[in-house]
Amino acid sequence: KNEGKVLPLSKSAKIALIGPLADSQRNMMGTWSVSGDHSKSITVRRGMESLLAGDGSIRYAKGANISDDPVFAKLVNTFGEEIVIDERSPEEMIAEAVGIAKASDVIVAVMGEAADMSGESSSMAHIGLQPSQVRLLKALKETGKPIVLVLFNGRPMTLPWEDEQMDAILEVWSPGIEAGYAVADVLFGDVNPSGKLTASFPVAVGQIPVYHSMLNGGRPYGGGDYRKFTSNYLDIPNEPLYPFGYGLSYTQFEYGQPALSHTEMTKGGKVTLSVTVKNTGDRAGAEIVQLYIRDVVGSISRPLKELKGFDKIMLKPGEEKTVRFPIDESLLQFCNSDLEWVVEPGEFQVFVG
Repeated sequence: KNEGKVLPLSKSAKIALIGPLADSQRNMMGTWSVSGDHSKSITVRRGMESLLAGDGSIRYAKGANISDDPVFAKLVNTFGEEIVIDERSPEEMIAEAVGIAKASDVIVAVMGEAADMSGESSSMAHIGLQPSQVRLLKALKETGKPIVLVLFNGRPMTLPWEDEQMDAILEVWSPGIEAGYAVADVLFGDVNPSGKLTASFPVAVGQIPVYHSMLNGGRPYGGGDYRKFTSNYLDIPNEPLYPFGYGLSYTQFEYGQPALSHTEMTKGGKVTLSVTVKNTGDRAGAEIVQLYIRDVVGSISRPLKELKGFDKIMLKPGEEKTVRFPIDESLLQFCNSDLEWVVEPGEFQVFVG
C-alpha cells in the first residue's frame, strides 16, 4: 500500500523509527538460519541511518514487545532469544514511542513475527499482529502522523485493520543478513520496488485456504454482490486482502489490449499472446507481466486460473514495450485420473496483467 505517495521517504525528514523488529539483529534471518551469525546482521535502523542526508534524523523506540506473553515467548525462543520481553511496562514503552512520533514528520513502524514464529512446528491459529503490537500501532495512529508499516513475517498475515489505517505497507518477509540496507533503499526510493506476492493474504483466518488456483465448487461465486446458494461469505468478501501476484511500484504502468495470434490451436501448434505495457509515471521502474490460463472444462476439475509464465521488463518514464508469451501444449496439459499428462480439447481462457 502507498496511500498519498507517502513512500519514498525524504532523506532529510525527521523519522520516528518504532517497533520491536526495527533494530533486532536476531530476527533479520528467518527460521532454519541455524548457522547464521546474527551479530553480523544489518538491521533496518542501521540501514536507514546510513542513507540520511541534510537535516534528516532518525529517533528510535522499541515501543512494544513482539509479544507480551512469557509462555508464548518461551516456546518461540527454543533456539535463541528472538522475543525479548522488556523490563519496562507496555505503557512506558508506548509513551516513549508516542513522544518520539509526535516530534517527527513520519513514522516507520517495523512489526511482525519473530523468526521462529513461522516454519517447521510453528503453526499459528492467530495470524495477525500480536496484541502488543496492535496496541502500539493504535497509539501511533492517534498522533495523526503518516505511518509506514514494514512487515517481518514468514507467512501471509491477516491485516484488515492495518490495511485500512496505515498509510503505506512494505512487505519484507524474513529479509536476511544484509537486508537493512535493502529495506532502506526501498523506503528512501534509491530502489523502485517491483516484487509481487507469492501467496495470497486472507481477509480473515476463516477464509483459508485462499489461493489463485482454487477449484470451483458446484455453485461457484461469480463475482459482484452476494447471491444466495452460491459460494459466498456472509461477513467477508470472497477475494483475499492482497492476492497472489499483487505488488506496487513508485511509478504506474498501463496495459494495452491483449491480442492472440490465433484463437484456435491444433495439436502440436502454438499461439502467441502479446500485450503492450507503458510506464505512465515519472520514474523508471520494473513491471512483472504475468500470464494465467484457465481450462474451462476438463475430465477432472480444473483451477480457476494457473500462473503459466511471467516476464520482468524495465521501462523508463513514457517508454512502452510489447511482451509476448508463446503458448503451446506444455502450458495446457494436466495430470488426469490415470496419472497421465494430457491436453484435452476445449475452451481455454487467457489472462494477462
